[in-house]
Amino acid sequence: MATKTILVVDDEQDVRQVLKKGLVAEGYNVLLADNGKDALTMTRDKHPDLIILDVLMPDISGGSVGLTIQEDPNTRNIPIIFLSCTFSERGKHHNGPLFAGNIRLAKPYDMQQLLKAVRQRLHEKPVKT
Repeated sequence: MATKTILVVDDEQDVRQVLKKGLVAEGYNVLLADNGKDALTMTRDKHPDLIILDVLMPDISGGSVGLTIQEDPNTRNIPIIFLSCTFSERGKHHNGPLFAGNIRLAKPYDMQQLLKAVRQRLHEKPVKT
């Protein structure tokens, strides 16, 4: 099976590096972007298998990035996992057009929960430990 590529988009370097370390340890190829503009360019150019996207970013919000990706016929099928400190566990089941079919996780996130969400969105079987 080919290695899956995940684009991690977050304006905080520590978050990007922690996510990269955890995903690489699971065998994924990881691309990094620290802003919305780069995220859109990388999505179009590299066509990752999945995107982990922060909602609050300084240039283009993750919500706008997500909508742009979903509206583009060439990228609309790329699953997105949204991460944000603005999400709460209580409201995690809120669905709007942006979040329909995508997963939302609150920061701080649990790495095992995130990896489970990644496997779910990539339709992979869980790794037995």
